[in-house]
Amino acid sequence: MATYGYARVSTDGQSVEAQVEQLTAAGAKKVFRETASGAKTDRAQLRRALVALAEGDVLIVTRLDRLARSTRDLLNILAGIAERKAGFKSLSDSWADTTTPHGRLMVTVLGGLAEFERDLIRSRTSDGRERAKARGVKMGRKPKLTFHQQSEAVARRNAGEALTEIARSYAVSHSTISRLKI
Repeated sequence: MATYGYARVSTDGQSVEAQVEQLTAAGAKKVFRETASGAKTDRAQLRRALVALAEGDVLIVTRLDRLARSTRDLLNILAGIAERKAGFKSLSDSWADTTTPHGRLMVTVLGGLAEFERDLIRSRTSDGRERAKARGVKMGRKPKLTFHQQSEAVARRNAGEALTEIARSYAVSHSTISRLKI
């Protein structure tokens, strides 16, 4: 069982040293250090820290905002830690400790709330889309070619003209012409 730390700052002008000291004092045998925005989901040192975790290991951070920017991001990271049968602790947020039953409960409740929120958003979006379609709103991108141009391009294609030549005359890609179904 090993304890690893993860320290992150957002800009080059900041220093991770204070976080490293806290994590080391809390028992981290190795601290993964990163200078990256919390909004970035692809953080190399965080990925390395997660890969280093084995069953029974613990990843610690000084504060939750050092690990994740959003609830969804936090839950995804915690799910990855749980898959490795490892634990997680935040030094400043005592409720965020998956090594205790109470902490696991809090994370489970948080995950349930996030899932509920996603379902509500999905439902509202779907309802709004249906109302818009009922009003005659067309969804998706505007076609690159008018109906007349599409008919003309299909006739040219059926006559054996090369797709690239047809596409060049309308300033579109050859795949646009190949997908036409009139």
